[in-house]
Amino acid sequence: MTVTPLPTRFVPEVAVTPGPAAGEATLHLEEVADPALLLDGAAALLGRLSARHPAATTLVLAGAGWAAVAAGLCARGLALRDPAGRLVLPVDLLWQQPAAWAMQVPPVPYPYRPVLSGAFRHPQRPPKPTGELYRRFVPWLGLDISFRAASLEADLDLVHRWMNDPRVAAIWEEAGPIDHHRAYLSGLIADPHMIPMIGCFGDRPFGYFEIYWAKENRIAPFYDAQDYDRGWHVLVGDDSCRGRQYVAAWLPSLMHYLFLDDPRTTRIVGEPRSDHSQQLRNLDRGGFARVKDFDFPHKRATLVMLLRERFFGDRLWLPDFATARPDSWPAAATTPEPRTIAR
Repeated sequence: MTVTPLPTRFVPEVAVTPGPAAGEATLHLEEVADPALLLDGAAALLGRLSARHPAATTLVLAGAGWAAVAAGLCARGLALRDPAGRLVLPVDLLWQQPAAWAMQVPPVPYPYRPVLSGAFRHPQRPPKPTGELYRRFVPWLGLDISFRAASLEADLDLVHRWMNDPRVAAIWEEAGPIDHHRAYLSGLIADPHMIPMIGCFGDRPFGYFEIYWAKENRIAPFYDAQDYDRGWHVLVGDDSCRGRQYVAAWLPSLMHYLFLDDPRTTRIVGEPRSDHSQQLRNLDRGGFARVKDFDFPHKRATLVMLLRERFFGDRLWLPDFATARPDSWPAAATTPEPRTIAR
């Protein structure tokens, strides 16, 4: 039996045992001093427990503590009754709960209002966030991954250094003096359809990401872009964060954030260089389908696409090795791969 303490604002403890059926974990909670407080923190608590027990596809919520908040859990999509009347939580429902991982997602999607940006007609986008946007515990690394919105004050020197790395420059073609990168980053921060981000393992920055709304992006003319499609670019600048175990952490975590940010996002697209074989293999393993090759003015690209239904239905936030025994994670995760630099 594993006993997992709740966050400090909770008094009781949750005991986790194997469920009666394969793929189940039973979370025992017998009493709780403040049911309202438990309900408010349930998504974050259950998300953490699910991350620490990745083989479980269903969480069985047993005991008087859960029963006290059962109606609220069901109303929020955090539980349902199975045919036997048990209170259960399929993890594909849980992992669509922004409150467990994404700090700044509003409880109600931003209202739909069509606007024009040049030749692009698209929904008006919400105000751009600042600060930390997403945090997730990665069990096979034993630490958190997080994404935060990039800022000139905190991140200009880091972006400048990474962009001038010869391997990065060969793909991104943005090498230059710091004034160039100040203008580059400032432009992205001001652009309502893009968010530049810094990824961290623990407190250590490892990569630079750009996420965008596809409808008003350069990719839109090359496929039938939907209103809430998202896309992304990436470079991993820290050489120590290479290998299968790291790609298996940052790639699905980034996709997870994009799906959480707006529930109307059903597709995520990308346009890596068509000759970037390593990145394409990573995307294949991450659940992306290769749609077609096409020509940008600056490169020949492959259009790739990930569906929301597949990501959550197939639990693609987990690599194959993550459902193995915890003591097998390091051995299964250390296959080295070239540094990821994709645009």
